[in-house]
Amino acid sequence: MSFVELKAAVSLTLVFVFRMLGLFMVLPVLALFADDLQGASPSLIGVAIGAYGFSQAILQIPFGWLSDRWGRKPVILLGLFIFLLGSLLAAQATTIEGVIAGRILQGCGAIAGAVTALMADLTRDQHRTKAMAMIGMGIGLAFAIAMVLGPVVSDIWGMSGLFIANALMAVAAMLVIILLVPTPVIKRRDLNSSVDRQVLHQVFTNPELLRHIIGIFTLHFVLMALFIFIPELLSKDFDRSAHGGIYLAVLGLSFVMMIPLIIFSERQRLLKQCYSFSIVILFVAFALLYQGMLSATMLLAGLLIFFFGFNFLEATLPSLVSKLAPVGTRGTVMGGYSTSQFLGAALGGSLGGVAMEYGGVPAVIMLCTIPTALWCWLSVTMKQPPYVSTMVMALNPELGDVSSVGERLAGIDGVQEVTVLAAEKTAYLKVDKQVLNWSELRQFGQC
Repeated sequence: MSFVELKAAVSLTLVFVFRMLGLFMVLPVLALFADDLQGASPSLIGVAIGAYGFSQAILQIPFGWLSDRWGRKPVILLGLFIFLLGSLLAAQATTIEGVIAGRILQGCGAIAGAVTALMADLTRDQHRTKAMAMIGMGIGLAFAIAMVLGPVVSDIWGMSGLFIANALMAVAAMLVIILLVPTPVIKRRDLNSSVDRQVLHQVFTNPELLRHIIGIFTLHFVLMALFIFIPELLSKDFDRSAHGGIYLAVLGLSFVMMIPLIIFSERQRLLKQCYSFSIVILFVAFALLYQGMLSATMLLAGLLIFFFGFNFLEATLPSLVSKLAPVGTRGTVMGGYSTSQFLGAALGGSLGGVAMEYGGVPAVIMLCTIPTALWCWLSVTMKQPPYVSTMVMALNPELGDVSSVGERLAGIDGVQEVTVLAAEKTAYLKVDKQVLNWSELRQFGQC
């Protein structure tokens, strides 16, 4: 990567990190501050936890389309400004309704599509996958930091201080966009970063893809629902000031446990089996969390097992969806995937709050069990996923007419799918790297 590309990748990853930190920091603490909010009830607390997901789900794809018409940076700055206003609204709220309104407004700054499109504008085809991977790692890091930082900030400055910190992060992200992110000279057509309305039907009628789109919905549904009661259970045996350390220990250990499973699943080509195993692990976590009502040890064990399964699935699902997406449609597929993820968060928080109000912890766990059981059945009955990687190739200018390049590329050992954009002299490939003829492939361009 050139200096400009590396600068763009790092700075745009920072934008994601700042914004996702703000959205996630509320998760481990909001239920603890319910007594300070007028009109709070378990149902409304659940809505507040997942409220940002409703607006994210609705506006995720439209914001990406707007960036095509108005420009990337203006739309991203608009989204961050909306997030800033939502944070300030929630910070001054004294009622649960005010916090819900602030969280909805925070989610209205749905800039993920615009940021990934800007990344496409600022990076060459052969380096774009690495740049997008940096964003993915940044989001995972933001979640882990938020789980630790949220309890620490709220313990010192309270709920209003937490949302003020969100506002400061929005300002920091806006400064990054203005001062650090390069301004693209042209908009590039990139099939892995944009949403094509014409192929949305193709995505949502693909049964193998739908399994994993339902999967990410369920995973975030469960996450938001469980955090209706987990902070309160922790508070029975641990001071609020200790929650950040507990989450740090649990998340750190779960990451250590997850990495060998990821390596094993890929090297041994047992991804389906490990995927189904991780969903079964969620049921074990539910049982332990249920016992956590009486035992702090069971609660901590339940958290550890849950995040072990959660982290593996959160890391594996985007890879699975990318492998299954028809070549050249990954941007559209990931747009639907993200929408499903945010919708799951919204409904998980809302329905989890209702279950908590009328049935307590057992009702919330039962609510989580139902979609997880469906997802488990879908995982057991799915086909073994293809062990392919998506590659973007900048075709050699010496090739001249590229009309026949697609057929020639498809004839190379290890190449399974090809889409060629003649005008951009770019090829999108799905390859099995274990059998790929690299020397023959490199004759056509640079990956």
